[in-house]
Amino acid sequence: MSSDGRVPGLDPAEADRIAAGVARLVPPALAPFLDARFTRSHALYDEFIYRSTLRVLEAVGLVAIPEWSSAEELVARAGLDASRARIPVSWMLAHLAGRGWLARENGTTPRFRSEVTLPDLDPADILAEQQRHDPACLPSYALAEIAALDYPAFLRGGPSGEEILLAPRRLGIWTGYFSNENILYAINNRVGAVALDEWMPRGGRGALLELGGGLGSGAAAALEQLRASGRLGAIRSYRFTELVQAFLRRGERLLRERHPDAPLTFAPLDMNLSFAEQGVAPASVSAVYAVNTLHVARDLALTLGEVHQALEPGGAIVLSEGIRPWAGRTVYPEFVFNLLETFRSPRLHPGYRPNGGFLTPAQWTSALEAAGFVGVRVLPDIARIREVHSTFYVAAIGATRG
Repeated sequence: MSSDGRVPGLDPAEADRIAAGVARLVPPALAPFLDARFTRSHALYDEFIYRSTLRVLEAVGLVAIPEWSSAEELVARAGLDASRARIPVSWMLAHLAGRGWLARENGTTPRFRSEVTLPDLDPADILAEQQRHDPACLPSYALAEIAALDYPAFLRGGPSGEEILLAPRRLGIWTGYFSNENILYAINNRVGAVALDEWMPRGGRGALLELGGGLGSGAAAALEQLRASGRLGAIRSYRFTELVQAFLRRGERLLRERHPDAPLTFAPLDMNLSFAEQGVAPASVSAVYAVNTLHVARDLALTLGEVHQALEPGGAIVLSEGIRPWAGRTVYPEFVFNLLETFRSPRLHPGYRPNGGFLTPAQWTSALEAAGFVGVRVLPDIARIREVHSTFYVAAIGATRG
């Protein structure tokens, strides 16, 4: 993001240039998904989230900050529910500061101040442009619109984030959001699928366990990739797990329709509890796979320990995750998901889990090594990509049980 608040890739010609630069830094199997279409949709959605953030802060009376103030002080002045509002409001202030619209003073507790008049920008203009550019991404906008509409009530102590986002009537929106047609989310699935294909242990026929499989789009992308590379036959069994029963049923239906010959089984699994007590025996799987799942583990150390125990020696963990490119940098999915307590309030760890939500590559490395994994690797090379595409935030992290 530039110092003048401009979003890289918003201009179509710049999207072409960024996509060409990224293509040189990723495996050939990923390049088609990181094209100018994705790059511009990514930039448009970033702008939409920024404008939605402005609207939420305006609705709760936090657009003008004449004196240096912490998020906690602003939450108290606005009469918001401190137990809920501190983290989302902190994120929103930091997001605006990242655009240069608020001044930020770092310290033990960051403080913010308005030094320019915040612009009046309509999110609907960006929605209309996304409709023209690639309407397949509109489910992401629908989710953000729900969040923006209900945030003021949430911040004041009204409906919980779970009630807002996970009500049964929202299932159709989630189905569209997680779809592999929606490249704004599907890039997570595509990155994970390529990493799984590359890092899944060679030799023999292994058992694969997927955690938090959701509605099945991650598994669908993985099975497509493995089939295309000729490695689907290397899987003896693919155990798809998901704790939310409605998601599990939808995921099973999708995968049985699209991959009727794959060795799939389906079951609930809570990653915050003992895997062995849920039917996953120690040293019984060759690879554990998860797409945007482990960042909401209640206790990341416990969950990684369970994964380590479930893997056979030499087995691999492959995680496709939203990645914080730099410590303290906000990334746009957090606008929506900070509504959820599991996202914003996990058990923290000073060495690798300083915040809820997404982690940096270094923090993931520390967490995996602390759990006994070796050979941590990242795909694609996000450290190089961020020099070309500064707001790119998706990568797979892999490691091996020694």
